[in-house]
Amino acid sequence: MMRRIITFIMVIAFAIPSFAQFETNKSRSRYNRDDTERYYGLRLGMNIASTSSESNAFDTNPRSGLVIGFAYGMQLSRNYPLWLETSLLYSEKGGKTHLNDEKVTYRLGYLQLPIVAKYSINLDDDLYLLPFFGGYLSVGVTGKAKNYATRESESVFDTMKRFDGGLRGGCGLEYKMMYVEAGYDLGLANIAKDDFDAVHTRCLFINLGINF
Repeated sequence: MMRRIITFIMVIAFAIPSFAQFETNKSRSRYNRDDTERYYGLRLGMNIASTSSESNAFDTNPRSGLVIGFAYGMQLSRNYPLWLETSLLYSEKGGKTHLNDEKVTYRLGYLQLPIVAKYSINLDDDLYLLPFFGGYLSVGVTGKAKNYATRESESVFDTMKRFDGGLRGGCGLEYKMMYVEAGYDLGLANIAKDDFDAVHTRCLFINLGINF
């Protein structure tokens, strides 16, 4: 899985400059232009995810996962470089641990809807720093727990809820059409069906993309 993610990221990293050639003769100062109020983007990246629990029974070590989707942003004010961005992502989370000396991996695949506010800081003519903060909602579409000793898999949604939500923060960097961001998802929703042991997702993400 890790090799696939790295391959995907390398492919988009080499493809971005070819897309960016379409913008070589244009100014990318759209973050402070009155005639440009929205943008669209593609995202591809990697999660480093884990879970934590009150009883430590579902404390897991980080595992890598895929992120892919698209984004839409709109300017909130013509007087200030403040933007609202929402995305629709397929985001893989979960974690890995050892139970009775047996390796167990939890794979949680979500359709995720982040909504964040971004503030644009112009570093150079075409270079922008974009700190952001907001939240996310997500629903689980795939979920497997695999025991590597017995090679058995079962649905995690027998013990886990499909809904998750929490806070999202981070920072992006845009140059012409090229975009990269890093951030953190802090799960606030209890994804465990057992009310006596709350389980929360934790996720560091790094995404590459193109903004149009």
